[in-house]
Amino acid sequence: MKQPISPFMLGGTLYMPALRDDIAEVIMHGKIAGLRSLVICLEDAVTDRDVPLALQKLSTLLHVMAEEKRNGNGREWPLVFIRPRNVQMARELIAAEELSAVDGFVLAKFTQASLGEWWQVLSPTSLLLMPTLETSEVYDVRRMTELAETLVAHPCRDRILALRIGGNDLMSVIGMRRPRSMTLYDGPLGYVIKMLVSVFSPRGFYLTAPVCELIDNPAILKRELELDVAHGLVGKTAIHPGQLDDIYHALRVEPDDYEDAIHILSSVKAVFKLQGAMCEPATHSMWAAAILERAKYMGVRTTTDMDNVLIVARQ
Repeated sequence: MKQPISPFMLGGTLYMPALRDDIAEVIMHGKIAGLRSLVICLEDAVTDRDVPLALQKLSTLLHVMAEEKRNGNGREWPLVFIRPRNVQMARELIAAEELSAVDGFVLAKFTQASLGEWWQVLSPTSLLLMPTLETSEVYDVRRMTELAETLVAHPCRDRILALRIGGNDLMSVIGMRRPRSMTLYDGPLGYVIKMLVSVFSPRGFYLTAPVCELIDNPAILKRELELDVAHGLVGKTAIHPGQLDDIYHALRVEPDDYEDAIHILSSVKAVFKLQGAMCEPATHSMWAAAILERAKYMGVRTTTDMDNVLIVARQ
């Protein structure tokens, strides 16, 4: 039986245009050490002119991956998702391609209006879904609440691994781009992320953090990652392999949090003090369970070597 996939397994999700020639090496031969998940993108990362070539390259890759899976390989591969351009492209991929080695689809420009079409295409498959929230209605808390309530009751609910926050598209909606000296939280997206967490998290959905497109500014990335974790986001989109180490480091659990979580979930006391803070299992148990789940896949930092991973992801 296939191991259930946890959203905490995503880590840094690297987006790669389907035109790339080295995707097979990345997936099957560990070209990018430690990569946990990737998205093969057929949408924004591919121009209209290049779509036929991208689809051809993807078809060849999928055939090779499926054959390797049949030969018993793939247990150490990263999670693999495809981001089709639209519903029609998803329909054509499902009809024509061997997708047994793919974990799921990323649903671009996802809205409540497009849910029915997406589900009609994807429901016969076993693919996981990662809808991307990146259209103008994402700024409307009422529309997002309606979407969240619809998804809770929809049969697609159990197939949604996480909801992705599309930062660049959301900034494009309001004609803006992130200032080079600021995190996304310092601008309009700060409100959006907080609102989405407030709307979707209480309903049991996980959210992933937007990309930091400032590839050569690791200081901004690190500041942003601290805020991602503080908002309970389970992973972060990456557009360059050089961002992955910082993402993995940020997602590792602090030793104090790990110890608190263990005590909170095992204590018979209603309230107790630990490491200078009040612990109350009745209100902190969900947090504690998430901490242990994150630690299971992303690791725990040590006090002597902050880069040492104690728990290896995806056993």
